[in-house]
Amino acid sequence: MDDAKTRTRRQILEAAAGILEREGAQAVSTRSVAAAAGIRAASLYQLFGDKDALLAALAVHGFDLYLAEKHELAPTGDPVADLRRGWDLHVGFGLRHPAFYVLMFGTDRPGRRPPAAQEAHDLLLRFLSRVADAGRLRVPPLTAAGLLHSGVTGVTLSLIGAPAADRDPEISARMRDTLIGSLTTGPPPVTDPSLAARALALDAALDAALDAAEEAAEGASEGAALPLRPAETALLRDWLNQLAR
Repeated sequence: MDDAKTRTRRQILEAAAGILEREGAQAVSTRSVAAAAGIRAASLYQLFGDKDALLAALAVHGFDLYLAEKHELAPTGDPVADLRRGWDLHVGFGLRHPAFYVLMFGTDRPGRRPPAAQEAHDLLLRFLSRVADAGRLRVPPLTAAGLLHSGVTGVTLSLIGAPAADRDPEISARMRDTLIGSLTTGPPPVTDPSLAARALALDAALDAALDAAEEAAEGASEGAALPLRPAETALLRDWLNQLAR
């Protein structure tokens, strides 16, 4: 496509996007868009064909806007936290651009996939692959992607459909935490491989064992005593204190 056609196409999409955001999809027509873009309707037909093709191109344009926001999310060291941030960004985008969102993720008839369905699915799988690589995913990535996509789009469409004054901001956060919490595990304990850290950990474990042995002796239970004599225990603790320095 030459530069002139590229500029005209962009001009048409920007004009159509303005009408979509201000008045909704029902106001987007080849005539209204051509007038807003300052071009002949014939030029629009040459580039997009009919209204359905124009709306499909608008959905792709909306997804480009969505991706631009997603790319601003720099990954952190916690992939599950990044998954939550991605959820919040998704819902926030929908509430800021409701007409675009309905066009991207809604459908006008049963059996027809939303225009952004596959792109959103692939993007979500990339997030989930990082969670799986960290060993924190409880279910297969494809299963998790289906559940999360259904959850976040359902919440967003529900919020868009409610009057702004009646929207409960806690609904999205509760659904997010419940769903992501059921699909992922907590972070593994942070371990320090140094000799000093291991000595401190063993000393703490020895403390707990001594307390348990003392409680067991007071209760006259059997089998709870440490397999060390008091002198051996004192010597071990002295060594551990030396190693922990």
